[in-house]
Amino acid sequence: MPTIHPHAVTARHRPARDLIEAVLDNMRRNLEPLKYSTLAPSRFVIYLHPREYARLEGIVGLLREETERALAEELDRLNRRSAVLRYVSRFTGGSDGLVTNPASEWHVEFVGDPDEELAEGDILIDSELILPAQPDLGVGEQTRRIRTRHSGADATRREATFTPATAPVTNPVVARLAYDDDTGHHTYEVVRDSLTIGRGGVSHPVDIRIAAAVDVSREHARIRRDPTTGRFFLIDLSSLGTTLNGRHVPRGYEEIEGAKRENGAETPLPDQARIGLADTVYLDFQRVD
Repeated sequence: MPTIHPHAVTARHRPARDLIEAVLDNMRRNLEPLKYSTLAPSRFVIYLHPREYARLEGIVGLLREETERALAEELDRLNRRSAVLRYVSRFTGGSDGLVTNPASEWHVEFVGDPDEELAEGDILIDSELILPAQPDLGVGEQTRRIRTRHSGADATRREATFTPATAPVTNPVVARLAYDDDTGHHTYEVVRDSLTIGRGGVSHPVDIRIAAAVDVSREHARIRRDPTTGRFFLIDLSSLGTTLNGRHVPRGYEEIEGAKRENGAETPLPDQARIGLADTVYLDFQRVD
């Protein structure tokens, strides 16, 4: 059932230009300085409340074009360094500070929130920054995903870095999960070293999306596998708790200045285990040798 926001009925529509300004603000806040240049996010997906999107749907094409144009102009503005600074950098060996788009083109998309999780007037921006490979560290090209949510005058930010898939996943199955939720019985084969479980939503992407009452958090728990030892660990990210074989595990995050930050607390998972989400949904975990 969609979440009902008390102020949704009386919320004022944001002017379309506010969406463009929000994208520019996201880009400026998420620059990545390197030694000789600075990288800017290149892909932006902007989520709006369905009614807000319906209001703008007829001009989405123009809105996308103007946003891409504004991004290019902002990049030029950021690169207007004084001649003195550029001259000094030649002798100091420092970066000339040029801000670049590593993808060479901007990719901007406006969509309606399919989960109706956003209130009218809220803006959620999902931007991606391409990070170059570091062969000396054994790290290939990665993508940093930054989620910025504007609600009234407040803005919150979440960040995650991942390796983009270049081919179908062929990793061996290392564990299986079986569970029942409001839509029936499900099984999930674990082939990665990290997966998140919860009700999910546009601002809470999860690997296993649970159809259940709100007692199950949108981002309820995470299972982590140590690739070196093969051991599994359970991390509680919920409001109402996670159990392992009937016992509550320690909360894996702290609320700091309104932001959820993981604190490193995790609990070892035995080869067979029963994981409870708010004593509502249970998942049977089985390690595969």
